[in-house]
Amino acid sequence: MQPFRFAVYTNSSDEADRWSDFARRAEGLGYAALYVTDHLGRQLAPTAALAAAAAVTSTLRIGPYVFANDFRHPLIVAREAATLDRLSGGRLDLGLGAGWKRSDYRQLGLPYDPPGVRIDRLIESLGIIRRLLSGEEVTHAGRFYQLERARVQPAPVQRPHPRIMLGGGGPRMLRIAAREAQIVSFVPQFSASGRPMWRHATEAALAERAMQVRAAAGARFDELELNVFVGDAGVIGDKQPLSASLRALVKSAGPAVLGGSPYLLYGTLDQLRAAMLRRRDRSGVSSYGIPAHAMESFAPLVASLAGR
Repeated sequence: MQPFRFAVYTNSSDEADRWSDFARRAEGLGYAALYVTDHLGRQLAPTAALAAAAAVTSTLRIGPYVFANDFRHPLIVAREAATLDRLSGGRLDLGLGAGWKRSDYRQLGLPYDPPGVRIDRLIESLGIIRRLLSGEEVTHAGRFYQLERARVQPAPVQRPHPRIMLGGGGPRMLRIAAREAQIVSFVPQFSASGRPMWRHATEAALAERAMQVRAAAGARFDELELNVFVGDAGVIGDKQPLSASLRALVKSAGPAVLGGSPYLLYGTLDQLRAAMLRRRDRSGVSSYGIPAHAMESFAPLVASLAGR
């Protein structure tokens, strides 16, 4: 059973003008990592933001949550990852995913291929990235990518390569993550059109997916960090402003209809703590990505559970 670990992530530009202070505050509150999502909306570009965060912290891990594979050639991903790991002194968690948000593809003028094709492309890319980060000179002629005598220098600090985090919600993606990643990040499964399917956002659905990961991982399951991407969160009571507490109370009605959701965390600190302990016992989930707006309100929970 893995100890609890909490990351804070940002998917907007709300923290842009106080980014250094925000990163230092996350570290001071005991969060293990700061992650940045990879979309083309109103948010900081992940590579630059992560480098800036690394420069003003000393223990906080950094990482994309997660790089959309279709937006970058694997040689570029490996090069940026190696640089981030080097500049941070070996603190990179390299998050990768197949890509899912239609509006990103539309802005880039890229075709929105079926999920199977996007996952095939990620598998090929992942193999190349891992080889490059491990110090190999790579010549590759594949279905999607061609490289000739490619190398990445300087090499990353972490050997043989930075920790790999793979994010996904479908059975195939999670089987790949179970075999290839060090961190498996769960999200609700998306439809072929790129919409989350809420029947896959329940506690029971997560438990089922975790069992699939266990079966695919085999002997390495106990080494995996199982992470949940928390879409929204809020604390009820515990000296929270009345407006924030009421907002969390109202929002909690939605997950309650589903019988609870690990991706939407609302409740008192005691309720949240108890749910996380039950979830770890049932599914093995010990890691959470908390949205930036909830960083302060979840700090007491982080203080009580992190490392336990």
